[in-house]
Amino acid sequence: MQRPTKGRTPRRPGPKKASNIEKDPVGVYCRIRPLGAEDEECCVEMISSSTIQLHAPDGLKANRNGEYKETQYSFKRVFGINTTQMELFEDVAKPLIEDLIHCKNGLLFTYGVTGSGKTFTMTGSPGEGGLLPRCLDMLFNSIGPVQAKRFVFKPDDKNGMEIQGQVDALLERQKRDSQQSVPRTPSSRQKADPECADMISSEEACKSENVDEDGCYSVFVSYIEVYNNYIYDLLEDAPFDPIRPKAPQSKILREDQNHNMYVAGCTEVEVKSTEEAFGIFWKGQKKRRIANTQLNRESSRSHSVFTVKLAQAPLDADGDHILQDKNQVNVSQLCLVDLAGSERTSRTRAEGSRLREAGNINQSLMTLRTCMEVLRENQMCGTNKMVPYRDSKVTHLFKNYFDGEGKVRMIVCVNPKADDYDETMLVMRFAEMTQEVEVARPVDRTICALAAGRRHRNRVFRDELSRRLEEQGGPSNAFDDQALLNQLMESLPAMPRCELVDPADDQTLPRLIEVLETRHRVRLMLTEQFNKTAITLKGMIEQFDSQLNAKETLLHDQRSKLSEKEKVLINQRTELERLEKKSKTLEYKVDILQKTTDMYEHDKRSLQQELETREQRLQRELSERRRMEQQMQGMVTDTKHKWEKECERRVNAKQLEMQNKLWVKDEKLKQLKAIVTESSSCGNDGFPTERPEKPERPSRQRDHCTGQNRSASPSPLHGNVFKTRGGGQAVQFTDIETLKECSIASRKRRSGSGDGAAQIEDVENRPPVASTSSSLWYQKRRKP
Repeated sequence: MQRPTKGRTPRRPGPKKASNIEKDPVGVYCRIRPLGAEDEECCVEMISSSTIQLHAPDGLKANRNGEYKETQYSFKRVFGINTTQMELFEDVAKPLIEDLIHCKNGLLFTYGVTGSGKTFTMTGSPGEGGLLPRCLDMLFNSIGPVQAKRFVFKPDDKNGMEIQGQVDALLERQKRDSQQSVPRTPSSRQKADPECADMISSEEACKSENVDEDGCYSVFVSYIEVYNNYIYDLLEDAPFDPIRPKAPQSKILREDQNHNMYVAGCTEVEVKSTEEAFGIFWKGQKKRRIANTQLNRESSRSHSVFTVKLAQAPLDADGDHILQDKNQVNVSQLCLVDLAGSERTSRTRAEGSRLREAGNINQSLMTLRTCMEVLRENQMCGTNKMVPYRDSKVTHLFKNYFDGEGKVRMIVCVNPKADDYDETMLVMRFAEMTQEVEVARPVDRTICALAAGRRHRNRVFRDELSRRLEEQGGPSNAFDDQALLNQLMESLPAMPRCELVDPADDQTLPRLIEVLETRHRVRLMLTEQFNKTAITLKGMIEQFDSQLNAKETLLHDQRSKLSEKEKVLINQRTELERLEKKSKTLEYKVDILQKTTDMYEHDKRSLQQELETREQRLQRELSERRRMEQQMQGMVTDTKHKWEKECERRVNAKQLEMQNKLWVKDEKLKQLKAIVTESSSCGNDGFPTERPEKPERPSRQRDHCTGQNRSASPSPLHGNVFKTRGGGQAVQFTDIETLKECSIASRKRRSGSGDGAAQIEDVENRPPVASTSSSLWYQKRRKP
C-alpha cells in the first residue's frame, strides 16, 4: 500500500490506441526580434518566409580559423522583425482557440535563449498585446452570449467538472457576495489594471463563428510556475504573517482517471471576461520569480504555465437549462507556456541562487531535448525506448500532449546579435529535430444526441409569444407586472368622490354603488375576454406546436437521409484515400524494387567484370608458373650435368692423387728392397751395387694401364663399406698383410743405419686412414 504523502496514484493500463492513427508533426515557428542597436553585428538572415540563414561572426571566424560555415534552417513559418503581434496570433494561436472551442486540447510554448523576446511574444505590452491576451479575447468574444452563470460548473479537484443545479449555484453566488473577507476576483465592470489596459484594440478583436449555440460554456484559468524543478501556484492566496513569513508550498503532479497529468490542489478561478481573466494572470505574474542578470534586466528564473480550461455542456430538450448529466460535460484546455531561456554562466556571471536557478533551467531544457530525441528515434527507427518524462516537472506535466492528447506548437524566439551565435545554433538544432517528431491527431469528442437549435427555438417561441400578446393588447413582457396593473386600472371607470359630510346625504352612496357595479361588469368582461384570448392563444400554440413537430419530424428525416448520404460519402472518401495510399505505397515499393534491381544489376556487372579480370589474372599466373617450371627444370638439368662433370673430375683427380701416393710408397719400398738386396749380395766386399734407375712417375695417360697392373699384383683385402653424412661412401679395411724379412732386418740392425730403421718403423706403425670418397684405401700393418 502506498503512502498518501508520496502523492502518487497506481498506474492504470492505458487505453489501446489504434495502429492507424493519423499523426501531425509538431508545428515549429521562428520569430526574429529586432537588434538593440543599429551598429550591432547580425548573425541571422531571413531568406524566405520559411527559411533563415546563420552567419558566423567575424570574431568567431578569426578565433576558429574560419571553420564555421553558413547554415540554413527551415520552419513552418518565419516571422521577421517587422511582424506584428496580430499576424503572429492569426497563424499560430488562432487555430488552437478554434480547437479549444471544439473540445480539443492544445499546447503552445516559447523557446529560446535568454533575452530573445519570449515573454514579449507571450504577454506583450500595452497597445501590442501578446498571444495570451489575444487568445482570451477571442475566446470570450466567441462564447460571450452562451456563457453559463457562475458556479454552474464546479471543479471536482480531480481534473474534472461537476454541474450544479440552479439553486445550488445561486446559493454559491450569494455566499460569495456575502463573504467580504474572501478576496473577490476582479469583475469586468471594475476598473482594469493600468498595466493590462489597452492591450488589444477594438479593430483587432476577432471571434470564432463555429460555436455550438445549444451549449453553455464556462472558462477557468490557473497559473503555475516551475522553479528549481518544483511547482508553485501563483494564484494561491496564502495568509501573510509579518512575524513568521512562510515560504509557498510546492504542489505535486497526479494522474486522473483518463491518465492525464494535472497539478493537485491548484487554484482554478472562473472568469467571465477578457479583462477579468487577464487581471488574474497579472496577479500571478507579479508573484513570478524574475531577476536581473548580465544579459537581461528582467530575466525569468522559472517556467510559467497559464492554463485556460473550457467546460461546456449541452442544454436540455427545452433549451432552457443545462443538462444535468456529468457524462455530457466536455473539458478542454489550452496551456500557454513561457519557458525560461537557456543561458551560460560564463556570460551571465551568475553566483549563488542565480547559479542554481540557471543550472535547473538548463537541466529541464536538456530533459525536454532528450525526450524529443527519444520520441523521434522511436518513430523513425521503430524502437520502443522509454521516454524520460519524469526527469523534469515540465516534461512530466505535458507528457499527454506528446502522447496524442492535443496539438503541440512551438515558437522559437531568436536574438540575431552576434554574441548569442553559439546558443542560437543549439536552439536551431533543437528546433530542427523537434519538427521531425509527430504527435497523434486528437480525436473528435462525441456530440449530444439532442436535436440541434434548441436555444434558437426557445428564443423564437418567447419572441413570438411576446408579439402575440402585444397584438392582443396584452403585455409585451411577462415580467412587467406593474405595467399590466396600471393598464387594468386605467381601463376601469374612475372612482367618484366618496366623502360623507352629511348623515342625510343619499346621493354619494348610490353613486358609489353604481360605479362599483360598473367596474365589476367591466372586470367580468375583461376576465371573459382574457379567457377567450387565452384559449385562442392556447389553440394557436398547440397548432404551432403540431406544425413545429411535423417540421421537426421532416427535418429529422431529412437529416437522417443527409447523415446516411454523408456516411456513404465518408466511406467512399475513406476508400478513395485508402486506395490512394495503397497506390502511393505500391508506387513507392515499385520505385524501391526498381532501385534495388538497378543496384543488383550494377553489382552483377561489377562482379562479372571482377570475375573476368581475376580469370585473366589467373591465366597469366598459370602461364607464368608453367614458364617458371620449365625454366627451373632447365636450370636443374644444367646444374645436374654440371655437378656430375664436377664430381667425375674430382673423383679422377682424387684417384690420380691416391695413385701418386701409392706409387711413391711403392718406389720407397722398392728402394728399400734394393738396398737390402744389395747389402745382402755384396757381403763383405764393400763394392757398391749399381743404383737402379729412377723409375718414371706415372701420369694420367698411363694411369689406366698402370692401375690395372698394380691392382692385379697385390692380394685382395677385406673391409666394410658404410655411408657417410655427406652422401658419399667410406671403406674400413679389416685384413692385415704381414711382411717378414729377417735377413734384411738383421743387416739393417748391424749396419746401424738409423734412417732406414726409422723409415721401416714408420711404415709398420702408420695408422689406417679412412676415405670419404669413392676411391680405395689400403691399410697395412706389420706384426713384430
